[in-house]
Amino acid sequence: MAQHRFHKMHGLGNDFVIFDAREHDLALRGDQARALADRHRGIGCDQLIVMRPSQRADFFMQIFNQDGSEAAACGNATRCVVALAGRDVTIETGAGLLGGTMADSAVTIDMGLPGLDWNAIPLAYAMDTLTMPVGWEDLADPVAVSMGNPHVIFFVADTHAVELERLGPMIEHDPLFPERVNVNVAHLADDGLHLRVWERGAGLTQACGTGACATAVAAIRRKLVTGPVPVHLPGGTLIIDWQPGGHVQMTGPTTHVFTGEIDL
Repeated sequence: MAQHRFHKMHGLGNDFVIFDAREHDLALRGDQARALADRHRGIGCDQLIVMRPSQRADFFMQIFNQDGSEAAACGNATRCVVALAGRDVTIETGAGLLGGTMADSAVTIDMGLPGLDWNAIPLAYAMDTLTMPVGWEDLADPVAVSMGNPHVIFFVADTHAVELERLGPMIEHDPLFPERVNVNVAHLADDGLHLRVWERGAGLTQACGTGACATAVAAIRRKLVTGPVPVHLPGGTLIIDWQPGGHVQMTGPTTHVFTGEIDL
C-alpha cells in the first residue's frame, strides 16, 4: 500500500490539498483529482496542487480544479505553497514564473503582467476588454482581464443582490469564452472593493486570488480606485497593488490546517 503525504491548507477559506512530488514522483489523473476534491467522499478542496521539480524555478506547481480540469494559475494556492516552502521562492506555473516572498504572517506574490488584449483572455472574437459590449440579464458591460486564467468582472451596486449561483455557470460556459471564464461581481465601498467569485471548474468560492487581482486591475483601469487597494472576499481580505504597465502584487494570509496520508 503506497501512502502519499498531503497538506490541507487554505487562503481566506479557498482551500487546497497539496502534494509535494519534488523528490518522489506522483502520477495523478484528472479523475483522481476530482475524487480527492470531493467533500463527501474524498479529502475535500477547491483545488488540488502538486509541487513538482522544475528546471527554471524552485518548483513547478500543477493545479487541478475541483472538477478534475487543469488550471494555469491560482493566486491563493501560490501563497499557500510559498508558506509551505517557508522561504522566498520562484514558482513555475502554466501561466509563467511567479515570485513569492514571506513577510511575518502574510505572503506576497508577484503575479506578473495582467493580460488586457482580447486574445490574451482569450475571447472568441475581438472587442474592447475595458467596456465589453455584452451582457447577461442585468450583468452588462464587463471588463475582461487574464491573470494567467481568464476573468470577466462586473461592477454592480450590490454583489449580494446578484444570483451568482445561477448566472455564474451560464457566463462561465458562454461561447464567447473558449477556455471558459471566472465570473467576478464587485462593488466599490469606502473600505475598498467587495468581491464575489464564481470560479471556473469550482463554483462559488470563499476567495479567489487571481479574481481579486483581475478585479483590482479592472477597477484601476476604469479609474475607480488606485493601488494598493483592499479587496474584501467572503473569506477575508487581500491587498492588491498594480500600476498600469507593471506587475500585479498580491498580499494575504495563509493557514495550514493539517497534514495527512492517503492511499491513492
